[in-house]
Formats: sequence, structure tokens, C-alpha cells
Amino acid sequence: MTTSELKPILVFDSGIGGLTVLREARVLMPERHFIYVADDAAFPYGGWEEPALKEHIIKLFAQLLAAHDPEICIIACNTAFTLVGADLRAAFPDMRFVGTVPAIKPAAERTRTGLVSVLATPGTVKRAYTRDLIQSFASQCNVRLVGSENLARMAEAYIRGEVISDAAVLAEIEQCFVEEDGRKTDIVVLACTHYPFMANVFRRLAPWPVDWLDPAEAIARQARRLVPLPDGFEPLNGIDPALFTSGNPDFSTRRLMQGFGLTVR
Repeated sequence: MTTSELKPILVFDSGIGGLTVLREARVLMPERHFIYVADDAAFPYGGWEEPALKEHIIKLFAQLLAAHDPEICIIACNTAFTLVGADLRAAFPDMRFVGTVPAIKPAAERTRTGLVSVLATPGTVKRAYTRDLIQSFASQCNVRLVGSENLARMAEAYIRGEVISDAAVLAEIEQCFVEEDGRKTDIVVLACTHYPFMANVFRRLAPWPVDWLDPAEAIARQARRLVPLPDGFEPLNGIDPALFTSGNPDFSTRRLMQGFGLTVR
């Protein structure tokens, strides 16, 4: 099979935060084309009731899989995957899904103080999936769940080049920092793929240095494990498509997509 005959990899997010995952996946999977899908018509997912969101995502994937026949699908959205990952696998048993979940296990392995915070959307914070991860992998740690109502929207604006005030960002992250018995939080899990784009802002505003844990590389490694590298491949050139469910992303978003080697279709 030649490189041009290989199926593409579909990367899905509620908005443009999944570009952090796409960036890492391209490094590890240079022989593949990618299709980036932003469900911006439904963004943010936090405003949805869970049954309606499940139905919406499954219906959308039925259309995407029929139209694009990808090799695998990367769900680059904690909120989506922790809610509907099992349902997607049940609905489409012939498709392989790589999920995005809060990086609680590696955080528990790396922390020295035992104080870990998980910065996420409210939907991810309240999900039983997240609490099960804590029970399974971080029961020995003090894990604080911080659900931000506004940070995903702010990150989308920031990615597009809009100015976000330091005070507004600090109000969303300040609960991540805990002091207890002479110990301080030393790891903050970025449990939304939008957030790593603002990591430098977080570092500047943090009251003390912490490790901001970005799961994008681990997600890309898992995708690579599922899709073996073929013999004799050549790295691909050219532009991959970006699909927006609204059908009408604004100019700054289109320009951003170009910067990531994507063209809006």
C-alpha cells in the first residue's frame, strides 16, 4: 500500500482546542493525512444536557464516518470522551477510538507533594469517569477538581489573537493552588485540550511554579501504537481539511487553520 492509499486520521473536538493534539499526532504520524473536525455549532459542550449531547455526538459521528472512512478517530475533547466514549465504541464497533481523559494517573506518579489539581470544564469535573480515575490511580493524593465555566471560551478567543485580561484568567485558575501542612500543589492537570494554548499565561500568573500536565503527546502516542508505521513511507506534504459544523468559521479562525496546515472546507 502506498502512502497515498492510507486512510486519514480523524481528529475531533468541540472547537479548536484539539489542534494541540493534532500538532503532536502529525509529528508521530508523518505518513498520514488528517481530517480536523470542530463541532463549533455545538460549542461549548458544557451548556448541553448529557442525554442530548450524547445523541448529538453519536449522530454526528455516523455522518463523519460514512463521509470520510478514517483509519481511527481521535476524540481530542475530555468532555466528549468521558461522556460518550463507551457509547461511540458500542455504536461503531468496527472503528477504533482514541480518547482524551484527564491525565490523573501520570500526575499521581509524578507529584512530590501529593497535592494535585485538575483544571477542567464543569462537565469533566462532574463526570463519574473522572472520579473513577482518581479512585483508581490517585487515591493516595489530595486531588482538587477545578471546573471552569469560562476558560474554554477564553482559550478559543486567545488562540484567535484576542486580548484576555490577566485578572480574568487568574480568576479561573487560582483555585488550583493549594497550601496544606507546608506542602503546595505541584501539578495541575490540563483536562481540556483548549488549555495548553494558554500554558504560558498560566505559568506567568501562577503564585508558584507547578508542572502543567498536557496530555496531547500521550494521546498521539496511543494513536501511533494503534496505527503501525508502514514500510517505505514518505512524509506527506500538502494541506489537510478542517471541517466546522457551523459551516461558517470567522476570518481569524480560517487564518489560524492555515497556520496549522489546514484548509477550511
